[in-house]
Formats: sequence, C-alpha cells, structure tokens
Amino acid sequence: QVQLVESGGGLVQPGGSLRLSCAASGSIFSINSMGWYRQAPGKQRELVAAITSGGSTNYADSVKGRFTISKDNAENTVSLQMNSLKPEDTAVYYCKVQARANYYSNGRNYWGQGTQVTVSS
Repeated sequence: QVQLVESGGGLVQPGGSLRLSCAASGSIFSINSMGWYRQAPGKQRELVAAITSGGSTNYADSVKGRFTISKDNAENTVSLQMNSLKPEDTAVYYCKVQARANYYSNGRNYWGQGTQVTVSS
C-alpha cells in the first residue's frame, strides 16, 4: 500500500504564490508518474500537471507558464510551484501517484486526501 501526504495549501491573494508538496511512502517498487489534479465546487476533477519517471511534464493550458511541477526521486516527493495565482485557481488540489508495489505488480493509482487552495482578495 502507498500513502500520500500533501501539504502547502492555503489562502493567497490574486497574483500570489503557493507551493504544494506531496510525499509518497509505503510499499513502493517504482513510480511511473506523479501529478496534481484539482476540483472546484460543481466541477469535475481535472489534470493540472503531471511528470513521468523520465521527467517529461504535461500541463493544463490554463496553468502553463504559471505553474511548475518537479519531483525528487530520492524522497518520492512531487511539488507544484504555483505563481501568478488567479481566483479561478481556487479548488481542492489532489496529488496522484502511479506506482508499482513490486516487480510483478502492475502500476496502480494512489490519491492524496486533497489540500484546499483559495485565491481571493
């Protein structure tokens, strides 16, 4: 089993910055990808940014140029640096990790508990 612990959410004014972090622990043989999703009230959960084991990144169009995803392989952590935040970035942000528990297992998705990000003056 893999556990994810998120941190870094909060309240910030428009134009401000926040950094989210997610640490994965437990039975981890390898990590295929790590990413951040968000869900605003009344909306579906959407991809914000993802990074593969090889370091390739993918961003939602709405955050390109403002958000940066990074990972630390040694610590099994993924971070999301969010700059120039807008009110429309307000949502619960979830960390997702696709990991294998051992050599013989397939990768499966694990989700964090979510952290609230509120952008408001």
